[in-house]
Amino acid sequence: MSFTLYPDTRLALARDSLAGLSVGDALGSQFFVPGRRPADLAAGRLPPPPWQWTDDTEMACSVVAALAEHGRIERDALALAFAERCEPYRGYGPGAVAVLRLIRTGTPWPVAAASAFDGQGSCGNGAAMRVGPLGAWHADSTARAAAQARESAEVTHAHPEGIAGAVAVAVAAALAARGRLDGHRPEPDRLLAAVAAALDPDTEVHRGVRRAADLLGRDLPEAVDALGNGSRVTAQDTAAFTLWVAARHLDDYPAAIRACVEAGGDVDTTAAIVGAVVAAHTGVGTPGGVPGDWLAAREPLPAWSG
Repeated sequence: MSFTLYPDTRLALARDSLAGLSVGDALGSQFFVPGRRPADLAAGRLPPPPWQWTDDTEMACSVVAALAEHGRIERDALALAFAERCEPYRGYGPGAVAVLRLIRTGTPWPVAAASAFDGQGSCGNGAAMRVGPLGAWHADSTARAAAQARESAEVTHAHPEGIAGAVAVAVAAALAARGRLDGHRPEPDRLLAAVAAALDPDTEVHRGVRRAADLLGRDLPEAVDALGNGSRVTAQDTAAFTLWVAARHLDDYPAAIRACVEAGGDVDTTAAIVGAVVAAHTGVGTPGGVPGDWLAAREPLPAWSG
């Protein structure tokens, strides 16, 4: 099925993905609070609101605002937006704070991004955690989603793995949103195969996504053991796992977020990535979509978020 996506439709898809991302982020972050247990969420016992979102959501809001304003990623503008809106108390890592401080004080973003980690560039999750709404925006073209994801990643992540993580998530979100518009759920193995095909085959993220496809019939602990759960805070340890969860639970947002919480690790980020991909397919307040009471419990998004 071919179709034309109008700007209002693109923005609606991106906003639904942002809702899923921000709710996953905010709810996931609650499980770093002592005494909170995954069993509580499984039993339907939610943490008391409000659920504060983290840097994952703050950066994703800048991505959606950029798309709403320009219709595409303009790297100079996006880099400056990230730098000027950075609130370190939201949980930014020290590497991200250093890169964004350089950009804010006038260092060109290619130089700032390349300076991270002794000149290697960051292979962290910052580019992947914020990019799901961009993928949903490009539901009509996985090639465009991949290209724009790369551009959005490069302003802070010069490492090939950090970029690959963003491309993987954006392509998955584009396919999820495309399935919503087509009226069908993408088969999990085909979704992961399409993501793998969009990635640099020399990256560990590519190899991880290929492994994830082979694990679709396995249980959560086995997938965590093979793919990671974000505890190393790298794209290599996170992207494949999150796409394994999203592919398995693409029509059930609450189940997808519960899987992230049960898996442990960097729960706010894994739930943000999974939530963005799944909500691109399910929407908000629909059967299997982002629950209305979860959305109401999440801290409101900033007015500038698009």
